[in-house]
Amino acid sequence: MELSRVLDNEVKLRNAIYLLMSIVNDTAVPRNIRRAATEALNYLRDERYTPGVRAANAVGVLDQVSQDPNMPLSARTKVWQVIAILETIHD
Repeated sequence: MELSRVLDNEVKLRNAIYLLMSIVNDTAVPRNIRRAATEALNYLRDERYTPGVRAANAVGVLDQVSQDPNMPLSARTKVWQVIAILETIHD
């Protein structure tokens, strides 16, 4: 049971990282939003913390930037997808 949850969390983290990388690499996205996505990526990759803490830290950053009126709709949708994925990660 425990192993399956760990593997499930890793898959979710990888999916979130993939989506965030697509935001970071999209030059149509404003710089401040790409910077926030990079910060969220750094939180997700920080092995010092448990997956739940890493996800919560990233959600905090993304939640703030998700309200930015300058964000393109495609990027906003990806941010919401990442938040939805990360909110399912528990320790």
